[in-house]
Parts: sequence; structure tokens; C-alpha cells
Amino acid sequence: QVQLVESGGGLVQPGGSLRLSCAASGIMFSIYDMGWYRQAPGKQRELIAGITSDGITNYADFVKGRFTISRDNAKNMVSLQMNSLKPEDTAAYYCNAQDGRKWLRRDYWGQGTQVTVSS
Repeated sequence: QVQLVESGGGLVQPGGSLRLSCAASGIMFSIYDMGWYRQAPGKQRELIAGITSDGITNYADFVKGRFTISRDNAKNMVSLQMNSLKPEDTAAYYCNAQDGRKWLRRDYWGQGTQVTVSS
């Protein structure tokens, strides 16, 4: 059975940092493209960072220079280092895994972890 389990969320003050982690099981992790998404109440889910199976990264403009995505294939994990956090970063953060064989349109989601940025 496929599982993606996020951890590391919590309450942090503006300007602070958090590191989110996503542990994957039940998939051939090394061939999957991984991504972090977030969704705030009343808003659409949005991609904030992605990393391909080859290690190529991409970021939404509003997090460039603040967030860093990385993966460790030996541990079947993807992480998101978040620095200089702002109140508008408050959202539920979700881990996504997409099969690199894109024509299959096969992907999986974690349960989410809440990040709240407030003073």
C-alpha cells in the first residue's frame, strides 16, 4: 500500500524557520517526481516547490530564495526547508508523488501538515 506521511509542521513566528519532511513507502521512490503543495482556507491548492527524479528543482515565485526542496532517495524522503516565513505562508502543506511515466497519470498525496505563521 502506498503511503506518504508529512511531518514537521507547527506554529512559528514571522521570520522563523521550519523543515517539513515526507516519508514515502510502497512506491519505487527514485522514479517519482516529488512536490510540495499548500492550501489555505478558501483558496485553491498551489504548487510551491517540485523536484524531479533527476533532482531538477522548481519553485513558485513567492517562495524563491526562502524555501529549498531536496530529496534523499536512499531514505525515500523529500524535505522542504522554509526560512523567513511570513503570515501568508500559513496553510496546510501536502506532499505529492507522481510517477515519472507521466502517461500513466498516477500520483499520490499525503495527509497534510499544518503550518501557522503568527506572532
